[in-house]
Formats: sequence, structure tokens, C-alpha cells
Amino acid sequence: MGDSVQSFQNCVMDSAATQTTLQIKGGGSKCWYGGSANGAVLDTRSHSGILSYEPTELVIRARCGTPLVEVEALLAEQNQMFAFEPPHFGDGATVGGMIAAGLSGPRRPYAGGMRDFVLGISLLNGKGQVLEFGGQVMKNVAGYDVSRLLTGSLGTLGLILDVSLKVLPRPFAETTLVFAFSEADAIRKMNEWAGQAFPISGSSWHVGRLMLRLSGAEAAVRSAKAKLGGEEIHDAVAIWAALREQKHDFFQQNATRELWRLSLPSIAPPLNLTGKSLTEWGGAQRWLFSEEPHERIRQTVLNAGGHATLFRGGNKLDDVFAPLSAPILKIHRNLKNAFDPHGIFNPGRMYKDF
Repeated sequence: MGDSVQSFQNCVMDSAATQTTLQIKGGGSKCWYGGSANGAVLDTRSHSGILSYEPTELVIRARCGTPLVEVEALLAEQNQMFAFEPPHFGDGATVGGMIAAGLSGPRRPYAGGMRDFVLGISLLNGKGQVLEFGGQVMKNVAGYDVSRLLTGSLGTLGLILDVSLKVLPRPFAETTLVFAFSEADAIRKMNEWAGQAFPISGSSWHVGRLMLRLSGAEAAVRSAKAKLGGEEIHDAVAIWAALREQKHDFFQQNATRELWRLSLPSIAPPLNLTGKSLTEWGGAQRWLFSEEPHERIRQTVLNAGGHATLFRGGNKLDDVFAPLSAPILKIHRNLKNAFDPHGIFNPGRMYKDF
């Protein structure tokens, strides 16, 4: 298993024996995401390296501490990519942090989320045991749902040691179109276009400007461009990267305020909330800087069929994710008890009570 895994196991067993907690940390690029974790830092960066990569099979396996830039550079050499476009939020981003956070970028509604590309995971649980879930090919479904469960769990169920991921070829052609629409019209058009055979790979609306990214075969992109119209931006790679990494002007100009992530049905109309907003994912993800009371924001989004997360800023001692119903909360507690019976890993990172 290696010296680093043995060291991690010793650390976990010591914590269980002394009833202390551990804060899992890689490059620290997403430490601000979620609630306020506590405990001694368990640094994952020593457990680094790409274990295998089969370009013809579209599968890569890497350890948790592997820098994300290293993995993406290797994929780029083979003209391949992570289709879910994970945000880095900093130079230190690691593979383990990517999986633990479970965040996806602009391609999410069109290519699928991170969970859809996780094939298998090795996990160190709260008993110091190394568990294997899933496999390294899509047809191997043994334990597949557990691998998905660990994606986005913010390290609360255990330490992800390594992960196998499906990758995809980069598109042959790509362009971005810009349209002038109100928010309501933009939401309507994005849903209308999503129901047609357009090779859409990204969408974003902000202050009357709707951007639509097209990716795929040259003929498909060319045909869609002719049908859709709009103003073409030939090289918009930096624009979409800025949006993914939240370096877009919208995020930078409001950086000192609380940022809410609103997950909604894509057809939901504009919400009656004050503040600055930006819409992505065809209307399904909306970012909001607002000084409205938290309860009003959460209730308004809930009434529209969605849920709200306090993504950045605010009081990390309060729950930042949407409150869970009693049955779902019970499932979360049971999972936590099964994987981490001593409550060692990242307490408070998802919900303050566990």
C-alpha cells in the first residue's frame, strides 16, 4: 500500500484511540467551501502520482494528492479532458479535493456531472481500513453507487486514496455566440435550444448578455451557428475559464459579499430576490450576491422547486447547505456512522452536527 497509506492509517487509529478529529487537506484551494471543519490537519499531498492511464480506454487513475494541473496536462497531450470541467479555485488543487468537493463547470448540464464519470474509489475509513468501490471500466458496476456517494462528500466519510475516472476526447471545433436577452427571455431560449439538436456545451447569462458555447464536430458547430445567429466570439477559452474559476467580473466585483449558489429547475422564472445575479447551466444554476435574510433566500428557492447553498462568505458556524428533511438526515447520520463511527473525519464540514 505504500508508506503514505500506512502513515494515514496510523494517524486515523491514533485519532480513534484519543477521540480527536482530523481535517483532511490537500492543496487547500477549496478550504473555504462548506462548513467550518476542525481537527489536526491530515495532509494528503504525499500520496501523489498517476497510477495508470489508458487513452484508448478513456480511463485514468490517480492518487488523491496528485495536482490536478498535472493530470489535466497529461490528458491534453492525448487531446482528452475531464468532460465535467472541474474548477480548481487555486494552483494547489488536487485530485482528492476535486472528488471530495464534487464541483463541476460549465459543461455539467450537457456532458454530465462529476459523479457520472467516477468509475471506482479507494477509501480509508474511520476504522483505518482500506476499502475498494467500483472498478476501472464503465461496465463494472460493483459498488458503483458508493463511488458516486463519496463524490461531493467533502471528506466526511473517509480519506479518498485514489480514484478511477472516465475521460473524453476534446471536441474538434468550438465557438461561442453572444445574444442580447433579458433574464426571462434568456431562460426561455436556453430551455428551447436545449430541446433541439444543438451541440451546446456551456451557457451563461449576466446583465442582458447571454453566452452560448457550441462544441463538437466542425459540421455540427457550423450548422448550429448558422441557425442560431448571434455575435460570434472566436476564441472564448479564457472567458469560460474565468467563469469556471469564478474570476469573471461578476464574482470579482462582489467578492466581499455573501455568494449563494441556487440550484433550480431550468425552467424556473427569475426569482423575486434583490441583489446581483448570474445564470448558468441553461437556467439550472444561478449565482446570487444578496443581503436578503438567509431564510427568505432559502424559502424563495425552495418554493421554486430548488435549494440554496451559501457558497462563499457568511458565518461558517451555521449550516451552509440546505437543511435536510428528517428522513434524509437520518440516512446521512447512518452513513457517517457506518464509514466513520468515531466521527474522526472533517466534522462540521457539511453539517454542524456531524
